Amino acid sequence: MKTNSQFLFRVRLVGVFSILAGVVLLGKLYAVQIVQGDEYSEQAKRQYARPSEALWDRGSIFFTAQDGSLVSAATLKTGFTLALSPKDITDPEGAWNALSAVVPLQREDFFLKAGKANDPYEEIGRRLSPEAASSIEELRLAGVSLYKERWRFYPGGRLSAHLLGFVGFDGDMLTGRYGLERYYNDALSRDSQGLYQNFFAEIFSGVKKVVGSERSEGDVITSVEPSVEHFLEVALAELQESLAAERVGGIIMDPKTGRIYGMALAPSFDPNDYGKEADLGHFGNALVESVYEMGSIIKPLTIAAGLDAGIISATSTYFDAGSLTLNTKTISNFDGKGRGRVSMQEVLNQSLNTGAATVALKLGNDRFREYFRNFGLGEETGIDLPGEAAGLVGNLESGRDIELATASYGQGIALTPIQTVRALAALGNGGYLVTPHLAVKMKYRTGLARSMESTEKTRVLASETSEEISRMLVEVVDTALLHGAYKMPHHSIAAKTGTALIVNPAGGGYFTDRFLHSFFGYFPAYDPDFIVFLYAVEPKGVEFAAASLTAPFMKIAKFLINYYEVPPDR
Repeated sequence: MKTNSQFLFRVRLVGVFSILAGVVLLGKLYAVQIVQGDEYSEQAKRQYARPSEALWDRGSIFFTAQDGSLVSAATLKTGFTLALSPKDITDPEGAWNALSAVVPLQREDFFLKAGKANDPYEEIGRRLSPEAASSIEELRLAGVSLYKERWRFYPGGRLSAHLLGFVGFDGDMLTGRYGLERYYNDALSRDSQGLYQNFFAEIFSGVKKVVGSERSEGDVITSVEPSVEHFLEVALAELQESLAAERVGGIIMDPKTGRIYGMALAPSFDPNDYGKEADLGHFGNALVESVYEMGSIIKPLTIAAGLDAGIISATSTYFDAGSLTLNTKTISNFDGKGRGRVSMQEVLNQSLNTGAATVALKLGNDRFREYFRNFGLGEETGIDLPGEAAGLVGNLESGRDIELATASYGQGIALTPIQTVRALAALGNGGYLVTPHLAVKMKYRTGLARSMESTEKTRVLASETSEEISRMLVEVVDTALLHGAYKMPHHSIAAKTGTALIVNPAGGGYFTDRFLHSFFGYFPAYDPDFIVFLYAVEPKGVEFAAASLTAPFMKIAKFLINYYEVPPDR
């Protein structure tokens, strides 16, 4: 009986609410149609509402400046769309004269659209300023409408285009299409409905039911330093032009934490105007999505593995005949020349393929493969960017000496640039594999914030190995790299160049006249704050990376040392 009474009470309560809602609705209809009918009719003629996308909302993305302040990288901009309702325009010439005095319009386009007598809606201008919109509103022109719109805006223009990506339509929905916009789309997107209470469900069930988004919506704060990013991008643009390269790229990272300070490619694009980009391939981020045979910058990993395993030291020697035949295949030094008996230090100084191969063969297939796998080669780094490739390192599994040998100097295995940087960072940071990342904090709409940085790291080399390979790479810069011309007297830099043949996908084998140049270095060498990586695809007029990339690397290194006031370490 009690249950029936409760049910009848709820039914009556709903009935009362329904009657009250009906009364309110009838009153509103009367006011709109009868009392204010003429006024609203006139407004409708002037303020036709376009039946399209709603005014949308989206979280922001920020850079972090050196002093810790936040700099807007991606935000929303608000303006107005100007439209005509041709069927309601009584004086096209007068409307043209009045509107063109406020905003620039194409006369031919205006009269073409205004002449569509039966058309209720034609856009003639977008993204008008509030000032312009206010002036047009004051004209009170029949058949002219204004409505507010929002769009994604990137204040830096081309700055960090490949990192940020952009927002575009996927079907009829605006969503992140590349870069951070895509990776963090769920956090940046906003639920247009918001949270609401299901009133009738609450009445009948006695349970308060909340319906709406359960996503953690917020703003993304990145580690990208805008001045560093800008300097890198200018350097890359100059480099691409000077080398006439198909593509150049660079990464600046903290080797101890994985924080990305700068990461860029040339050619680039403007995310504010991406529709004008003819080559859609420019939108992808080759630093995480494309793989390359990196060449001799891999040799320090091989030497470090040998040092760590205890099978060589910097002073260990081998006889360099200039070439080595394995499984009926012959590998050679870059110049085909032998040096006789040389040390492991000279293997790095002179970038000897036979020396790296000798170390790999001493390690044996199993140990060599284990070290390279431990360096993270052939797996995703976990960087917070979409489309990351894992790399192609199947040759490590072959068991044949020739594949072992070529992998030791960076041929026959293909890696992403970010994967390469992650592995090389372990040489200088004490022997740890870290996770590269861009986002450092998420600021939620609730007002709370959460750190996005992982403190997890995996030891892959002994600290003593890290120190020794760093010393050997400093020796490369101080004495061997362009004969020591770029040695810095007060700052130690550990670095190595790489020049790799490019695979011929059509005919198999390698092109003999197409190369990939690469360069990496970290500094201060024994407690590095930065690792810098540069690469160029098919540079013209320069055969080796030492000639093409040393100067831009040192330019970037000097900028970072000065900008961050890095104290001398020697």
